[in-house]
Amino acid sequence: MEYNTTRDKLMLPEYGRNVQNMIQHAMEIANREERNRAAQAIIEVMGQLNPHLRDVDDFKHKLWTHLFVMSDFQLDVDSPYEIPKREILDEKPQLMAYPKGTIRYGHYGQYTQKILEASKEVDSEDEKKFLSETMANFMKKQFLIHNNNAVENYVIIEQLKELSKGELSLDDPDELTSTNQLLKTLGLKNNNNNNQRRGGPRKKSNRKKYKK
Repeated sequence: MEYNTTRDKLMLPEYGRNVQNMIQHAMEIANREERNRAAQAIIEVMGQLNPHLRDVDDFKHKLWTHLFVMSDFQLDVDSPYEIPKREILDEKPQLMAYPKGTIRYGHYGQYTQKILEASKEVDSEDEKKFLSETMANFMKKQFLIHNNNAVENYVIIEQLKELSKGELSLDDPDELTSTNQLLKTLGLKNNNNNNQRRGGPRKKSNRKKYKK
């Protein structure tokens, strides 16, 4: 009996042992034309075993790359694509620079802060008023997603002014959309109301007690 632990390691396990053996057999074919036909047949089998690859752009190219990888880059056949090199495939990707920056209020997110900071470039007073109302309601919505217990309009207005460096402001807190309306839009429930229903005082029963 032969165990997998004693066999050669599968280069790409998703194709299975049989495909690996087919490739090994193709490498032993001396005639180049027969070897090319064998490689074409193996590509067809690989495509049938992994139909999801058909949704990948240029999936045939991917199959040929996998063929050479499973042969440890030793299969000598005529490929319709450029034969990959081991050095290129083994090359580690360059490290991406991690974005650095401080967010004053995490629940608003980085892009909200950047939009508010860029409001200094807006000259029109009408546009500033529109931006103030839109961003204030958006910030209130983000606040409720983070914590839907309660939110005070004056807090949103103060933070709007703070993050925009004084460029945006609202005079009337009532200009913001009501909390209940925003919660309905978000599909959330007010936890304060739920807590009051659960933990509030129970009404005493009006039923009279009769002595037996």
